[in-house]
Amino acid sequence: MNKINYDKLMEDEIAIIKKEGRKPSLLLHGCCAPCSSAVLERIAEYFNISIFYYNPNITPKTEYDARVEEVKKLIKLEPCAEGTGLIEGKYNPESFAAIAKGRELMPEGGERCYDCYELRLRESAKTAKEKGFDYFTTTLSISPYKHSSWLNEIGGKLAEEFGVKYLFSDFKKKNGYHRSVELSEEYGLYRQDYCGCFCSKAERNRKIAEREKG
Repeated sequence: MNKINYDKLMEDEIAIIKKEGRKPSLLLHGCCAPCSSAVLERIAEYFNISIFYYNPNITPKTEYDARVEEVKKLIKLEPCAEGTGLIEGKYNPESFAAIAKGRELMPEGGERCYDCYELRLRESAKTAKEKGFDYFTTTLSISPYKHSSWLNEIGGKLAEEFGVKYLFSDFKKKNGYHRSVELSEEYGLYRQDYCGCFCSKAERNRKIAEREKG
């Protein structure tokens, strides 16, 4: 079975948009400023974008607040982000805790993460519908640690459920992740060293402890 080229699907959709001479609205779920930087650079020319910061998986609250402040900083600094809006979702970490219960020790990239993707994308689709956006999508696929096939599967399903188009994408393509690192350095953005949830933080701490033991 051939793998779906989600990057090409996005390029095909953008080609249609350009041909029609329109600039539709897009609600971009943003997990953090570094990931958002390269995504904005890639697609801001074609969409009127608002970043939707909804990440109840991030703990502690100080980490959550630090990341949203970096998104605000990015919008001010990145030239292509001019006119980009920011919508802050509700911080409800208990919703992620319910997903993680009993699966706290699963490694990153497993079933717990799939449900976390769906939690965040569902709220994004709901918000896009309520606020009248033409499209929604997420920056998550820019990370080499996130499954773009899962993200697009979930996005496509929610698009049908809520009646809002999902922009199929795989932002790690075209050197996207490397570009996000470059832009983070250029703008002095804070880059975290764990996904954000208490499970990934504990996994990171365990690996650090193992390395220190030798």
